[in-house]
Amino acid sequence: MTDKTELQYTAEHEWVLVEGSVATVGITAYAAEKLGDIVFVDLPKAGSSVAEGKVVGEIESTKSVGELFAPVNGTVVESNDAVAASPELVNSDPFGEGWLIKVEFTELPELLTFEQYSALTGE
Repeated sequence: MTDKTELQYTAEHEWVLVEGSVATVGITAYAAEKLGDIVFVDLPKAGSSVAEGKVVGEIESTKSVGELFAPVNGTVVESNDAVAASPELVNSDPFGEGWLIKVEFTELPELLTFEQYSALTGE
């Protein structure tokens, strides 16, 4: 599991781990809890272009369907096949094995710090 305080966040409840020019993206535990038991995840394929703030995938739970937004402009370099096969990983390990996509980006937008995201969610 990644240290949550070292991640960056979006107001749409995604977390972002920046390693060089690649951003690993997932949804936060807060979002996973609000969605409930996740039963299906639809992610973009490697090579897909994504635009910051645009919908790039869906996360379906027993309660509702949530959208995954791209936190950066770039190209998907990897989608997490383990999550596609076992969507419950998003609930059980949202900051680890439950990551969703990796995006190669050229410029990183301003994202929220852990403290700012905690203030947003009240957690």
